[in-house]
Amino acid sequence: MQSGYVLTVTQLNEYVAGLLQRDVLLRSLSVRGEVSGLKRHSSGHVYFTLKDGGALVRCVMFRQDAMQCGVAFSDGMEIVAQGHAALYARDGQYQFYVKTVTGEGEGELYRRFLMMKTRLQARGWFDEAHKKPIPVLPHCVGIVTSQSGAAVRDVISVARRRFPAMNLLLCPVAVQGMGAAEEIAAGIRLMNRLKRADVLIVGRGGGSLEDLWAFNEETVAEAIYESEIPIVSAVGHETDFSIADFVADLRAPTPSAAAELCVPEYDMLLSTLDGMRETLLCAARTGLLRRRERVNAIVESGAFAAPRHALADARHTVLDAGRRLDVAAQASLAAAARMCSTLSGKLEALSPSHTLSRGFALVRRKDGTYCGSVERLSPDDSVTIIFHDGAAGATVNTIEKEQRRNGEKKAEL
Repeated sequence: MQSGYVLTVTQLNEYVAGLLQRDVLLRSLSVRGEVSGLKRHSSGHVYFTLKDGGALVRCVMFRQDAMQCGVAFSDGMEIVAQGHAALYARDGQYQFYVKTVTGEGEGELYRRFLMMKTRLQARGWFDEAHKKPIPVLPHCVGIVTSQSGAAVRDVISVARRRFPAMNLLLCPVAVQGMGAAEEIAAGIRLMNRLKRADVLIVGRGGGSLEDLWAFNEETVAEAIYESEIPIVSAVGHETDFSIADFVADLRAPTPSAAAELCVPEYDMLLSTLDGMRETLLCAARTGLLRRRERVNAIVESGAFAAPRHALADARHTVLDAGRRLDVAAQASLAAAARMCSTLSGKLEALSPSHTLSRGFALVRRKDGTYCGSVERLSPDDSVTIIFHDGAAGATVNTIEKEQRRNGEKKAEL
């Protein structure tokens, strides 16, 4: 080829692809490495990375080969993959196309995971006796995760849908990379010192074993174990498990599921309260009716046919039973009324209308969703401002964002 000859991108990629295709060694070879980032596509193709201590190579196993594969390999396993190397000309991406797989055992990271799990289990950190119950109606839900990840957006979205007035407190931390485990542990301990959250959601979105590794570190496990606040772990996708999941008080398959476990549904709470009120009143009525029946039975018994002194004793018994009946009935009704009043007060304190009556307002966008942050608004947006006694249309002119103070990393949503 002449020096200085100008190729198009397509020509360059096709030329390099041809070189790889003509190489005898690359047409059929076996590669040993540790599986990472395994993804099974809906098409049936399997995508993953093979790596060792010095490098990695992207791999693809097409549906037909994957269906015939007799080895159920996963992240962290060491395998020998047989296939050919080639360049995907369209994307300019060099890949290893796998035909068959032979298992070689557990990869280094997976071995470390199993060793950590065995050690902490022996200490009793996974025991059910140490699990704390998740509160049914928390006043505030704490979130320890990345400020910019999908996990925090999912948690906020679910929480606002289920209970719009629920208080959320975010402690932003790094969730992967150098120092991530220390940040996560520090965030959990900070939330415990603040004592504002009744339950914590600790986690992140999905990823490879390396991406999720911070949640397998002992420093994070120790912070979760020592936490006085109940913790729900939400690390990765439904099939991902971490050491944090085993130590936490409850494991959720995803961050969205964690929000559903921690944040009650407002309408369901109202329905439950109505049911409890009716149950208490029914129990009081039933008790009163039974006592009246006992009094009537005494009045109609043969004791009243006895001599006068026996009749007097029976009358005294009846009167005493009536007095005790009145006292017991009044006490039962008073207790039922107090319980209903207490539950109604708690629910009213958390209701959106109560918040609005104290001078606050809700901002609703044109698409019907509510704004909890200026991040979701732009100049010239048309919004509806909802007050306790009505609503008003408005247009956003300017947006001012609150600045962090003294380098603090926490923010209240």
